[in-house]
Amino acid sequence: MSDKKNVLCTGNSCRSQLMHGYLAQSLGDQATVYSAGIETHGVNPKAIQVMREDGVDISHHTSNHVDEYAAVSFDYVITVCDNAREACPVFPSSATKLHHNFPDPARATGTPDEIINQFRVVRDEVKAYAQDFTRRYFN
Repeated sequence: MSDKKNVLCTGNSCRSQLMHGYLAQSLGDQATVYSAGIETHGVNPKAIQVMREDGVDISHHTSNHVDEYAAVSFDYVITVCDNAREACPVFPSSATKLHHNFPDPARATGTPDEIINQFRVVRDEVKAYAQDFTRRYFN
């Protein structure tokens, strides 16, 4: 059985990139982690910033469309927003499908400090989910 994971999020610029960063860090060589979306918008600079604050570099990540991975056989597909779950293409596999709807920090409003703090809140929620996923499926 392959250990490839797929993290899917509409836009593929923020929440799925956070998840990708934490899963790649915690799973190491146990898995190949991908992130993709049903749209591509580039990786959000604030997502890169808050991950860097937590010691994870996602600056090299790219925003990929799910169609790019159509030939990959996935073991897990994790959707991180309701829109991605509803619009996610059907992968022809027996992948375990998991879902959690994280708030979209890219939609945060307020002062620059309030906005970056919303990114940190979502980052911390994603980190906790990634740690739980790793414990549940890999330990």
